[in-house]
Parts: sequence; structure tokens; C-alpha cells
Amino acid sequence: MFCDMHVHTDFSCDSDAEMKKYCSVAKQKKIDVICFTDHVDFNANDEDYGYYDAVRFFEDFNEIKSKTDVKLLSGIEFSEPHLYNEQLKKLGRYPYDFIIGSVHYVKGMLPYSQEARKYSTEEFFNLYWQEVLESVESGGFDCLGHMDYPKKHYKELIYDEPTITKIFDVMIEMDIVPEINTSSLRKGLMDTMPGLDLLKLYKKRGGKYVTIGSDCHTEKNLGEGIEQAKKLMDEVGLKQVIFKKRKMEII
Repeated sequence: MFCDMHVHTDFSCDSDAEMKKYCSVAKQKKIDVICFTDHVDFNANDEDYGYYDAVRFFEDFNEIKSKTDVKLLSGIEFSEPHLYNEQLKKLGRYPYDFIIGSVHYVKGMLPYSQEARKYSTEEFFNLYWQEVLESVESGGFDCLGHMDYPKKHYKELIYDEPTITKIFDVMIEMDIVPEINTSSLRKGLMDTMPGLDLLKLYKKRGGKYVTIGSDCHTEKNLGEGIEQAKKLMDEVGLKQVIFKKRKMEII
């Protein structure tokens, strides 16, 4: 079964892709499941701030779902859940199948911003991992999106094993699974986010499950990299899951 659990539509300000068109592409690419996970940002400096409309999303989603035989799931990608936990709880009252928690901002900085580049790569990663730890400790979401996100922009990965171990231990305790995000492959990197080393460490700590998502913002990128992600998952000895009504389902 081919499932893409991280898909952006025109309900994200950085995408013009339409749910209906995704369904057509899914049939062409033989993708069985799509989960629409549009950006939700409460950082007032972010371009997505105030853009997402949950009511309108579900109106469109339910209509399209009733007219396609592609399995559609509803979700969001919620940024910095540890900073906006009350807003996350409020959104969580909607009937989402799946919530991704992601860290994009570190102390108010995006990794590709000029302000962030005042720090060394190691310094920025250290700040980032602390934000990730606080995020998983706060909980309220099902999956940690693109765990080593700065790698996509810095083209390298820096971490210390004790910190990553603590993050994984908290995730396992909180029933938060990591995502294998394939968007880094489209940026010219050789591995996914996270890649082999971090996934092996997750497995070593007792982790069992992952979701797989392309993080696509255009219809043409739907499902890209899924086969590579599945091979990586199998190599490490993990199982792929999807979420329905916030409940994990092994596929």
C-alpha cells in the first residue's frame, strides 16, 4: 500500500495545489491513501499566520471525499506545538485523522534566515534540538514532522546522541511517531528526514513505527520518494502506520 501522509493544498499559503487534482494524480501514480496536512502557524511573523480556515477545509474535504475512491484523510501540520499548545487543543476538537507537529522556527528564527546564519551550524542545531525536545514533551500531536529539518537547508546534520535519545524516549512514552519525510530528496540531499542513523537510534530505543510523507506542495510531487522511504524503513526494521481519527493503524 502506498500512502502519502504529508500533503499540502491551497489551504496552505505556500501551495496552489487542489485536493481534487491530487486525487487524479493519486490514481495515475497508484497511491492508495492521501492525508492532507496543511500548515497551521501561530507565529505572527510567518506568512501562513491566520491563513488556514478549518471550517472551509472540512467543507471542501468532505465534498471531495464523497466523490473519489482514493482514501482521503484529514490532517494538519502544526508548527511549534510547545509554544501554542492551547491553540492546538482548540483545533484538535475538529475531526482530524492526523496531526503532525513540526518545528520550523528556533527562537523565532527560520534556519535559512540571515539572523539564524549568525550562529554556527552546530550552535543552531543545538538550539533546534532543544525546541524539538520541548515540542515532544508538550505533546498533543501524533507525529514529529521532518525531525532533522535544518539539514534540508544546512546540507549537513549535527546532533549529540544523548539529546536525540532523550527526544526518542519521550516520543515513545507519548506515542508520537517520527515521520520519514522525503522532501529533502527533492532538494538534492541523498537521504530523507530523518535518515538512516537517526532511525537506527530510534529503533535502538524501542521505536517501532513511522509515517511516510512527501511534504509535497504541488500535485506533481505527490508520493515522490515513498519507495526509497519504504526501503529505508524495512532496512531499519520499522513498520509503516497511518492514522484514522487520531488512532494508529499499521499497514
